[in-house]
Amino acid sequence: MKLSLRYVTGFMTLATLMTLFLADPAAGLSMMEGIQSARGNGVPTTLTGNGGVLTTISNTLLFIIGALSVIMLVIGGLRYTVSGGNSASVTAAKNTILYAIVGLLVAFFAYAIINWVLGSIGGYSNAGL
Repeated sequence: MKLSLRYVTGFMTLATLMTLFLADPAAGLSMMEGIQSARGNGVPTTLTGNGGVLTTISNTLLFIIGALSVIMLVIGGLRYTVSGGNSASVTAAKNTILYAIVGLLVAFFAYAIINWVLGSIGGYSNAGL
């Protein structure tokens, strides 16, 4: 077991060193020309920014999370209304409302954190925040 662990460790070290020292950074930069020529009209050119890919994905996912939280808040309210005084149903409805509010808070904080991170790495500024 020790012998095979040494071989694996040596191989990983050698592969890492070869990647670090033998890789040609210019080859990676030249691939960008092909990417730009394959891009269609109206497609964002950056990953971040007002129309960037990461911004669009994060805003869409956070909208879905927020919408689901509001729907669960309404469902919890309806469950609370029709519980009829049954203590188990009232507790379940209160938990649904609590978790929906926690979901909304998580969505708001995630929105703020994601916009802050995207602003830090890409000069992105969201006027709606």
